[in-house]
Amino acid sequence: MITKDTLHQLIDHMPEDFSPSDVIEEIKLLQKLEISEQQIADGEGEDWEDIKKEMDLW
Repeated sequence: MITKDTLHQLIDHMPEDFSPSDVIEEIKLLQKLEISEQQIADGEGEDWEDIKKEMDLW
């Protein structure tokens, strides 16, 4: 969940002129990052070495 403080910080770092869709996109990004961080904390992340091995197969 995104806190008011996080949202205030997000807006403070935006340019002076921005659209509502800019804010929505930033909120979506924050949400995705939070989900990813939780997945990693829960041990659901991928091992970097496994990812590199997979990429070598491409």
